Amino acid sequence: MLFAEEAAVSTSTYTSFDIYVLIFTVILAIAFIRQLISPKKNLFALGFAGVALLVFGLMDYVMITGW
Repeated sequence: MLFAEEAAVSTSTYTSFDIYVLIFTVILAIAFIRQLISPKKNLFALGFAGVALLVFGLMDYVMITGW
């Protein structure tokens, strides 16, 4: 009975690392937007930032729905 009560209390999956993931996603979004509006576009950097932004966006979605 004691273990069941303890398991019910600790159902949140929030960790302090989640904040760093969200901040890094914002930094990736800024980098992607800056590459889009740049007059001289680096296609490799644009593609890399786009893929990384998609991966981190999906990771953020899964992370936030788990809270």
